[in-house]
Amino acid sequence: MADALGRALELVARYDRAVEELLPPESEIFDAHLHLGRDIDGMVGDYDQLEAMMRRHGVTRAFMFCLDEPDRHPAFRAANDRTLAFAARSGRRLIPFVRLDLNESPLEEAVRCLDLGARGIKLHPRAQRFDASDERLAPVFALAAERRVPILIHGGRGLPPIASGLAALVERYPDATLIIAHAGIADMAHLARAMAGRRSVFFDTSTWSPVDLLDFYRQIPPEQVLYASDYPYGQYTTSLFLALRTAQLAGYDEQQVRDMLVGNALRIATGQKLPEPTVPVGGASTLAQPMQLARIHQYISMCTPLLWTRQPDTLGMLGLAINTCAERDGHAEAIDRIRELLEAARELWETWTDLRTEAERFQAGRLTARLVHLADIEAVTVSA
Repeated sequence: MADALGRALELVARYDRAVEELLPPESEIFDAHLHLGRDIDGMVGDYDQLEAMMRRHGVTRAFMFCLDEPDRHPAFRAANDRTLAFAARSGRRLIPFVRLDLNESPLEEAVRCLDLGARGIKLHPRAQRFDASDERLAPVFALAAERRVPILIHGGRGLPPIASGLAALVERYPDATLIIAHAGIADMAHLARAMAGRRSVFFDTSTWSPVDLLDFYRQIPPEQVLYASDYPYGQYTTSLFLALRTAQLAGYDEQQVRDMLVGNALRIATGQKLPEPTVPVGGASTLAQPMQLARIHQYISMCTPLLWTRQPDTLGMLGLAINTCAERDGHAEAIDRIRELLEAARELWETWTDLRTEAERFQAGRLTARLVHLADIEAVTVSA
């Protein structure tokens, strides 16, 4: 098992170097979406781990907020206090957002935390069980507009369509800055039609699928795009490789990449005047892909829910992806990289249940998922 872990970590380090090669010279990185704390699902965002990761990857600032914490009642008060303490400990490199529950004194908690130094608001309609047309959102948007602080709202899995409700709020409160998380995949097409070109609306890149981001880039102007990791659910190696490789394939130029990585978020954080969005970059609404790579991507996609739920690969999907790498129909270097990632992932996947502690099993499971994710990004973006 030690050999398998060592091999996996060596491969991840190789992709850290690949990310460095993709970054523009002397790039700064601003992470627009990360969490610290402990979620009710068991996920932990650890301050010391995050600090080490930020230093290693050159992340200089971040928007930060708590998870769906076990002590979230009442009103996320204890968790928001921890967020403010983390921000102070970081020297304000971590920019604190107050997380709200619309069912528990949201305005009172927002005002309390903003007065104590919070500089944004976090809303999570799936976790806190409300929708984008909820009338209780209006005073939150009014407060954000008055205080000139951004609202970041979950826009990923587990939601009904959200575009019409958010569009109505943006129309009503044009001075409120809105960040829609996870590239708005919950309702991407409608969100793009409603929000593309709006100077005060942004989307972050924290999603899993490279196909999602390629579709996203072709619909949303680059001035509205923010790089984000979603730590601890996301990690810097994979989230940066994903954002940079898809942006490269979409056709982003160096300045657009710099703005995605830092410029757009920095303007929000410092209250600078926001530029008028231009037009999306990304070309046609079709993705051309060699059949071999499409098959690999398909098998990896079938592995992903098993990895997320920490189940064994009883159907043998990873084996099918690896076997498909044996074909030599072109793109040999990329295929070899994919095969190496998947073979290392298979070795971990087959042995992690034998580890002694839950912490060790969790670490090995996450590392396996990271290798598979990197392989999928390679498969989808090989022409980049």
